[in-house]
Amino acid sequence: QVQLVESGGGLVQTGGSLRLSCAASGRTFSNYAMGWFRQAPKKEREFVAAINSNWNIYYVDSVKGRFAISRDNAKNTVYLQMNSLKPEDTATYYCAARQSAVSWSRLNYDYWGQGTQVTVSS
Repeated sequence: QVQLVESGGGLVQTGGSLRLSCAASGRTFSNYAMGWFRQAPKKEREFVAAINSNWNIYYVDSVKGRFAISRDNAKNTVYLQMNSLKPEDTATYYCAARQSAVSWSRLNYDYWGQGTQVTVSS
């Protein structure tokens, strides 16, 4: 069982930055692929970024060059650095984990955090 707790969301102006953190419980964090997803009101939850145990990294096209995912296995934590934020980045951001390769599909992740709200004002 893995428990995930996100933090770092907030209100920021267009062009600003935020760093989200996701702290995971469990002793085998390094074996898990970790993903960030987001869900805006009345929209489906969508893939944002993912990183696997070998540090292979994937992004949705809309955040490439602006967001950076990383992980610190010693701290059981995955991060999402978000720069040059836009109003369309406004959403609840969720951390997810799966004990396998990364996936773009939310259906393939076994564990989820409670989410953290990111609001970008124009």
